[in-house]
Formats: sequence, structure tokens, C-alpha cells
Amino acid sequence: MQLNWEGVMPAVTTKFTADDKLDLDLFEININAQLDAGVHGIILGGTLGEASTLTNEEKSVLIKKTVAIVDGKVPVLMNIAEQTTKGAIAAAKQAEADGALGLMMLPPMRYKAGDEEVVTYFKAVAGNTDLPIMVYNNPVDYKIEVTLDMFEKLLEHDNIQAVKESTRDISNITRIINRFGERLKIFTGVDTLALESLLMGANGWVAGLVDAFPKETVAIYELQKAGYIKEALEIYRWFLPLLELDIDPKLVQNIKLAEVYTGIGSEYVRAPRLPLAGERREEVLSIIKKGIATRPQLPDYKNLSQKAVLS
Repeated sequence: MQLNWEGVMPAVTTKFTADDKLDLDLFEININAQLDAGVHGIILGGTLGEASTLTNEEKSVLIKKTVAIVDGKVPVLMNIAEQTTKGAIAAAKQAEADGALGLMMLPPMRYKAGDEEVVTYFKAVAGNTDLPIMVYNNPVDYKIEVTLDMFEKLLEHDNIQAVKESTRDISNITRIINRFGERLKIFTGVDTLALESLLMGANGWVAGLVDAFPKETVAIYELQKAGYIKEALEIYRWFLPLLELDIDPKLVQNIKLAEVYTGIGSEYVRAPRLPLAGERREEVLSIIKKGIATRPQLPDYKNLSQKAVLS
């Protein structure tokens, strides 16, 4: 299957049982909800996937299970978030062996690498896998920025093909397009800037609240792509209070709680995380319940004709 760098790709949560094992049955329910909504890929092992708490064996199980569930409908990508170059290369090779068709990749974890170290790190992994790579650029949370000058060097590798743009600087999308054209595909990685980013030319959306609200997320993408901006805006404005749950330190717990109330997840997280409790849980629940109570009726977003744009 060809990996097309476009559309909505959920950064899916990892489902756990009450005794802290992988809940593959509930995981399958959620993945099928994503597929039914029309997502364009599945990304495993990101921040929302609680990657830092997963064993290598669990990551392999999740890739193989997801590949079996999607059955060729969409590509499966694995996030690489490792402390060493050696570990990142091994993780990339394992993901490829397990059936992943692409990688999302963070700079080195824990150690705050310099620019040349980051470039060398990405190049080393790219040179040891045939899988296409999306660089996850999130200096806000991970304290390392992959600059355009660094991308200039990285793009010497044909399989470095996309960026998950999470700098929170909306104008960076235009800078990337002006510098690299179609050579570097752009995915917005911040839910609260998603529609703005798509309208500025981003090719896709690595989404978070999609885990609980898959149809609404895909509808926004498809509507704006077809030129139905007003209709996309109406859904996006309804969605924004929920999307803000993604830019919170407790984003995993927030989104898992939302999954409970839309019937496609559970609150179980892996320690040291704990489920939301007390006043904050009630605040998040209030946002979720209001969102569900006012959920918009969606158009037939899977069968849109291209809207004519008057010049």
C-alpha cells in the first residue's frame, strides 16, 4: 500500500484493562470506529498512546493487531520516541517487521540534543529503514525544534517526507511551503489550530480528539478540502472546547474520559498516570457532556462534490 501523506490520522490511545494489560478488544472497537468515520491512517505509540510506558513487546502486539484490523484499508504508522540512535534504529526495524507502513519520529528523548546531533539522529534512522518518515516537530513539549535549515539537510533522504507541525506558529506552514513546496508534506499536530492549518495549506491532521469524536474530525477535514468552509467552521466552532482538552498536561486522561462518554474507550491509564479525579474531572466532564448534548448533525461528508469557488 502506498502511504499518501494526507487526511486525518488519529494518534490513537492505548487501551488497558483494570489489571494493566492491553485491552485489545476495546482497542479494536475504537479502531473500527475510526475506520467507519473515514480516517486516512492510524498512528500508534504517540503521546496519547502512552508510548513511554509500553514495552517493546506491547508495541509489536499493537502494530500487528492494528494491521490485522485495518486489513489494508489505511496505513499503520508507529511513533519512534527513543533515547539513543541505536534504540531508534532498532525500533524502526521492528516496526517495519511488524507491518507498519510508516514512521512518525521525535528527536532524541531526555537528552537535549544540538541541531547537528538531531540531524545526524534522524539521518541515521532514515538510512536504516525503507519506511517513509514524518518528523514530529514539537518544541513546546519536547524542547527541541527542527528548523527549516535542519529540514534542508534531512530532505537529502528520500524517505523523510513529512512533518507533524506542532510549533504552534501558524505562519510556519507558509514558511515550509515557500521553502520546500510539495517535497515536505505538512500535518498539523495541534487540535486547536487544525482548521486554520488546513486552510493555510497543511495536507493533513494528526488528531487527538478524533479518538472520541472520529466522524466530526473527518467531517471538518473533508468539508474544507471540498471547499465547504462555512460548514467546516460550524462544526469546528462547536468542537473547539473539546479540542482544547488536547493542549493540556492531562491530555491522555482527558481524551480517554471523552472516549468513555462516546462509547469507544475506557479511563484506564498506566501508572504513574492516574485517571482524572475531583474538581478537574468534573470540569472536563462538563465540557464533554455539553459537547455531546450539542453534537451537530453532520452532512454526508464522505460523498461531497467539489464546491465551485468564484474568482
